[in-house]
Amino acid sequence: MNKDIIAGKWNQVKGQARTKWGDLTDDDLDVREGNAEYLAGKLQERYGWQRDRAEQEVRDFERTLN
Repeated sequence: MNKDIIAGKWNQVKGQARTKWGDLTDDDLDVREGNAEYLAGKLQERYGWQRDRAEQEVRDFERTLN
């Protein structure tokens, strides 16, 4: 997972993340600004997904940023 992609563009893509994963709060997104591993963990927590699914969601989201 390329942590730099999300971290580097975090302010620009935070709104896109909120739209894609509506169950995440602004606090969830602000706490670890752009940390892909933290984001996957929050997705896992909020949606009850397995770790692999959450990481895949983040990777898919990263691809939309390129």
